[in-house]
Amino acid sequence: MPKAVVAVPAERRWFLGLPTWIRASGAETNGTLSLLEQVIPPGFVSPWHVHHNEDESFYVIDGTMTVVVGDSAVTLNAGDFGFGPRGIPHGFRIEGTKPARILLMTNSGGLAAFIRETSVPAEGAAPPELNPADLPKVAAAAERHGMTILGPMPGI
Repeated sequence: MPKAVVAVPAERRWFLGLPTWIRASGAETNGTLSLLEQVIPPGFVSPWHVHHNEDESFYVIDGTMTVVVGDSAVTLNAGDFGFGPRGIPHGFRIEGTKPARILLMTNSGGLAAFIRETSVPAEGAAPPELNPADLPKVAAAAERHGMTILGPMPGI
């Protein structure tokens, strides 16, 4: 039976060179939620992608990001929330001159499982070298977790 409250230590990982903390996964939420925290450098642009089975939400703790969902773009600052419905391509860009600290949440445990599969434990102060040859493996893992990476974000 699921527990009402589960306190788990964050699992720190390197995902595509980004420090990423898995705050909650399907294991703690009976498969219903993924909650990730990331610190992302200015100028970073996510791949254009679509979630087929889950909605994705964005909450900005610090910094500024532009979230593009379909043909709509919105700039989010600290304290702002954005929503990307399943089935609609979306992506984001970190704006300004300082890193952004954000929370990413999906309404399934799939995103945390994808991050675990495509990242490494963050044991050192610096991320491992990003190998472009790994990107097809990331795209294949995305498909296994109900996402499709469509390519670079349009208009960027």
